[in-house]
Amino acid sequence: MLAPQLAPLVAAFYETVRQGSIVAAARHLSVSQPTITARIQQLEKHYGVELFHRRGNRVELTQAGAALMPLIERLIESEREIDRALRHERDGHAGSFRLGTTGPYYILPAVAAFRRRYPNVRIGVEVGNSNQVLEALVEYRVDVAVSSNRVDDAALARHRIAGDLLVLVVDPAHALAHRRGADLGVLARETLLLREPGSRTREATETALRRRGVTPAAVIEIGSREAICEAIRQGLGCSLMPAGEVPRGASLASVPIEPDGPVMHEYLYHLKSRANGHLIAAFMSTLDTLRAAHGAAADPVDPVVPVHS
Repeated sequence: MLAPQLAPLVAAFYETVRQGSIVAAARHLSVSQPTITARIQQLEKHYGVELFHRRGNRVELTQAGAALMPLIERLIESEREIDRALRHERDGHAGSFRLGTTGPYYILPAVAAFRRRYPNVRIGVEVGNSNQVLEALVEYRVDVAVSSNRVDDAALARHRIAGDLLVLVVDPAHALAHRRGADLGVLARETLLLREPGSRTREATETALRRRGVTPAAVIEIGSREAICEAIRQGLGCSLMPAGEVPRGASLASVPIEPDGPVMHEYLYHLKSRANGHLIAAFMSTLDTLRAAHGAAADPVDPVVPVHS
């Protein structure tokens, strides 16, 4: 790309050739004839070359000037291609959108709606714990992050998209499976399956247990929600997880925590400095549409956007 100070000089030369005269070039560029002449002379002086042979009021291209013309034409075409590509991106017809999330349960309906609106956008989903997806956000590896961590950071825009009670998840054959509710005290006799450190579900579970003064009979740490669900099926223990994150039709039983089961909220974050990015703005618009469809009112701090049934 040309340096900004050279662009008008090159344009003066180029249009003089295209229009056939300095007078026509000046008219085309909406500047005076002396301005065109001065710019061409400045370009020649800057590089120490002669671009035109001057014969009275006539100008003819030198060999150097003739060699320069196809280079400028290629440059102009490249700029047009850049303009077309950027307009295409701006209009949402192309580009890539990356999302980091702790789980698919709350955000995938919004992703599906976004995909229907912008079918040509490449979508990537990175799954990790709360710390990992927020780290990916600030490192620009994802465009938005969905996490149950409530983070107060001046650089981040935060939107609350869901709230869910923690439930006790057990195998259907477990003695607790058919209860209408269970106190956290039952975990004093159970093996508790916990996510890895950094997981918001683990933090919420440990906080709830501390408040009730409950110590599980045993603890097994397992590094993913899917692995915990399989471990429950294999009779290794039970776990606490948000009700909306318990896989449907997965041969698991959910038991409400009584009284006053712990609540986890789910938040969507993006960098405030990127709020005007066209795909981020388009995704947030999709969330707003879903919120309106559910008749949800906005929270003054965190807009509430229900995205799951």
